[in-house]
Amino acid sequence: MGFFERLKNGLSKTKEAFNDRVNEVMANFRKVDEEFLESLEEALILSDVGVTTASSIIGKLRNRAKLEKIEDKDAIQKALIEEIEKELTKNNSEVNLNTKPSIIMMVGVNGAGKTTSIGKIANLYKNNGNKVLCVAADTFRAAAIEQLEVWANRAGVDFFRKEEGSDPASVVFDGIKKAKDENYDIVIIDTAGRLHTKKNLMDELSKIQRIIDRELPEASQEVLLVLDGTTGQNMIVQAKEFSEASKVTGLVLTKVDGSAKGGAVIGICSEMSIPIKFIGVGEKIDDLQNFNASEFAKALFES
Repeated sequence: MGFFERLKNGLSKTKEAFNDRVNEVMANFRKVDEEFLESLEEALILSDVGVTTASSIIGKLRNRAKLEKIEDKDAIQKALIEEIEKELTKNNSEVNLNTKPSIIMMVGVNGAGKTTSIGKIANLYKNNGNKVLCVAADTFRAAAIEQLEVWANRAGVDFFRKEEGSDPASVVFDGIKKAKDENYDIVIIDTAGRLHTKKNLMDELSKIQRIIDRELPEASQEVLLVLDGTTGQNMIVQAKEFSEASKVTGLVLTKVDGSAKGGAVIGICSEMSIPIKFIGVGEKIDDLQNFNASEFAKALFES
């Protein structure tokens, strides 16, 4: 099964919840008036799209209906789908890996799927012919190093660690030295699962960032925030709060297949200047791929 088919299957819960609400509004359609548009806006909000994004989409739909003199149900539904696709395709989701080595630093709270995402991303780039090194800088959580080592082995990539309890910045320093000495293409750094409210952990992240900037000043860098797709609108809240505390360049959405709350992806694309870089729709090692906004839109609406 190709990734698009897996994406479509993975979005089945979201698609069902989303379409059920929108179709219920469409079933009661009489004309494009304020009552209809308000009902449609409510359906989007209940589908986890978010108040701000739902209001923006309906505002654009209202303007189009006037300008294009849209009066029938099929035309207004087609216009709605087009406006949602525009929101999904706002940001460039291409991953910046233009130097050797390039750095990917993974951040996020515990439980979002950060360690498994590292293994899956490592697998993706290894299969594309890159020499990948995973660096275990989450040195304090019990078994974090061992978990990452399991995923690195599963992906067939190299792994760098120091003793449990080591200073994370020193692990990153030594890992970067290894990467430079041994000509790695991509270095993926695991960091401690942290909440944005934990100042000491955010300071640690800043320290790691300074090490990277000093040792590899010209390197391409991605700081990827891993978000749990089952949390819906909380993904947007967390992304906003986390981006205030660190230099997040992209998002990784996990567990989208286990949730009916995938509508929040539309809100993230609309409200955040941070693009989605990867999306996961399963537990297998190849069930995480680069985010393709047009494919996501197509999978959300295609029967």
